[in-house]
Amino acid sequence: MSIDQSSSIDFDENLMAEALKEAMKAGREDEVPVGCVIAFDGKIIGRGHNRTIALQDPTAHAEILAITAASEHLGSWRLSGCTVYSTIEPCIMCAGALVLARIDRLVYGAPDPKFGACESLYNIVQDSRLNHRIAVSGGILKDRCAEIMQEFFRKKRSNDS
Repeated sequence: MSIDQSSSIDFDENLMAEALKEAMKAGREDEVPVGCVIAFDGKIIGRGHNRTIALQDPTAHAEILAITAASEHLGSWRLSGCTVYSTIEPCIMCAGALVLARIDRLVYGAPDPKFGACESLYNIVQDSRLNHRIAVSGGILKDRCAEIMQEFFRKKRSNDS
């Protein structure tokens, strides 16, 4: 899928909307609704949504699955030139994977005050002690990204009562 890049803000919002579609898939599968897409040269080359329950794999986060898909698409583990769009600020594991994959840029929707590792709790993706740093833009479609998470957990709590 090619996205019009005429305005970088519109471009980021369009790709975050694609990540939101992935998050909604996760929610429908009763997974924590996080979605991610990876773009290269204006095209989406990797998609993922949380699948930890379905795969019984604690590493099956949206970002990890999207990295795997993008790496397969490019035929390389190095994702230089790629931008990651994640609905929620990535966790420690995912932030580390983004650095290892040599991602150029991370765009995320809502911050994660409990697990966020790109600005909230830690800043792994810009840590000068590591061999690679990632440009970060947070808050793209922030309210919608946060709303999906809040709605999911509200439903979970009401079902548990």
